[in-house]
Amino acid sequence: MLRREVLRKLAVTPLFMAACKLKALGALAGNFSNSVRMPVLFLGHGSPMNAIEENEFVQGFRKVASEFGCPNAVLCISAHWETKGTWVTAMPQPKTIHDFGGFPKELYDVQYSAPGSPEMAKEVQRMIRSVHVEEDYSWGLDHGAWSVIKHLYPMADVPVIQMSIDYSRPAEYHYTLAAELSALRNKGVLIVGSGNMVHNLGMVDWKRLDEVGYGYDWALEARERINSAVLSGRHESLIRYEAQGRAFQLAIPTPEHFLPLLYVLGLTKEGEEVRLFNDKVLAGSLTMTSVKVG
Repeated sequence: MLRREVLRKLAVTPLFMAACKLKALGALAGNFSNSVRMPVLFLGHGSPMNAIEENEFVQGFRKVASEFGCPNAVLCISAHWETKGTWVTAMPQPKTIHDFGGFPKELYDVQYSAPGSPEMAKEVQRMIRSVHVEEDYSWGLDHGAWSVIKHLYPMADVPVIQMSIDYSRPAEYHYTLAAELSALRNKGVLIVGSGNMVHNLGMVDWKRLDEVGYGYDWALEARERINSAVLSGRHESLIRYEAQGRAFQLAIPTPEHFLPLLYVLGLTKEGEEVRLFNDKVLAGSLTMTSVKVG
């Protein structure tokens, strides 16, 4: 049986969950020793309701998690934590942030109680040399993080920290900064960028909100061109997204949901396998396209 199939079957067993817990205990003790190289993920997180709904996208998140072993920890770069400067959460128990409005009580009741990792926060500080990374003790896990990571690790037994997006910096800064984190992959850390490649809430067709596959012409064009650049390794055109014409301007009216993709691309090594999943358009002006590297 192929290793991938074995992992897929183990992912739902108590044995696999116990192994995750043991690895998490090691990570909490600061044991970020060299490990099997972890992949990198960009997850199109979409609506916060994906946290509690059962649909093809959350099934895609669970499936991709079954394709590799349990990480020591998760480092998430979420579209929903923008700061002046670059910060990393350093508290032992991050709170679950419900940073949205107008949703059912069931969603606000969700608590994702994964531990943090002050040790990994310090590791991130040590690795990044180009700028000073500040420690944060007040943020926690926003919905760009917990609403998708809860499907990867539903037992909340893997430590999770977040690194913020410095809104004052250009796209190239984020792409280059990511490369400084590359060694974390060899220490058993799963790095996740969470956003949406095409994300224009101002042009959402609310009457067709749940219609998977419906997209405006410009959204379909931007999706095709972004996907092609990701798969072919033509990262420069994505770093220079603002110069790519009308379709990109409509697809990326503000950068925060697109920049997490640049972190994932910045961590991609030449020759690594890059594949897409959850590659669907929604409500005219959104895509759920996600990426696995490695």
